[in-house]
Amino acid sequence: MERSYIPVTSVSSGVGQNVTPDLYCYCIQVVNVCFIGHVDGTDGWVLVDAGMPKSTNEILAAAEARFGANRPPSAILLTHGHFDHVGALLDLAAHWDVPVYAHELEFPYLTGQSNYPEPDPTVEGGMVAKLSPLFPNEAIDVGQHLQKLPSDGSIPGLPEWRWIHTPGHSPGHVSFFRESDRSLVAGDAFINVRQDSLFKVVTQTQELSGPPRYLTTDWEAARESVRKLAEVKPAVAITGHGLPLSGEMLSPGLDKLVRDFDRVAVPDYGRYVKVPDV
Repeated sequence: MERSYIPVTSVSSGVGQNVTPDLYCYCIQVVNVCFIGHVDGTDGWVLVDAGMPKSTNEILAAAEARFGANRPPSAILLTHGHFDHVGALLDLAAHWDVPVYAHELEFPYLTGQSNYPEPDPTVEGGMVAKLSPLFPNEAIDVGQHLQKLPSDGSIPGLPEWRWIHTPGHSPGHVSFFRESDRSLVAGDAFINVRQDSLFKVVTQTQELSGPPRYLTTDWEAARESVRKLAEVKPAVAITGHGLPLSGEMLSPGLDKLVRDFDRVAVPDYGRYVKVPDV
């Protein structure tokens, strides 16, 4: 998978944005990675997610530009293991020789044991959904670098942060939250651009929505995960896709997404959509 370039991009590709003084969002083609840590290197830094396939050099360059040469992270954190979040993971873990932390329910997909369910081209949505069978779903093997996130919700190297289990898009999907300033890294639990629409992906049209439809296999869990994140009342949020969120677009928008989840997030039909009993 790491050798397979996915030919899709957006107007935000290669653009980085400071969300807080120590939280930096960087877009690679159509997906975001996050750097958590002060630019001066105080207390080190961590990388959240590992971008698209064949993005190793771009992530290394962005990290060096922000933190300086020969300043590896203390760890790589994964929201989940889908192809667009682990594209450069094996290369980065080996290059930096650092631990990779993930929820234990993601381990089958990160140890080579099980492939993810196949993307669903039949799901309600646009052109990207129709093209989704072209996306890799194969497991990778992170090997000795892989470690479980602590069961108490803490995050190694980030004492002010905690992880929240937010399944639905994948069984072991997690989000990361800091209480002190209510910063949230949501992964794909919810996103800020509709990933099934090619036009919206390319233009990065902002639209708070549920997880990407063609890869989400448990919509009941996905609904509960969005509710759980709305309850923490984030002030700023970085999602896996789309521009960072704050203010009126975030809190009221997230509350509305919870209320209207079945209408705006859950597709009308698809392989993984539960058909109501008649």
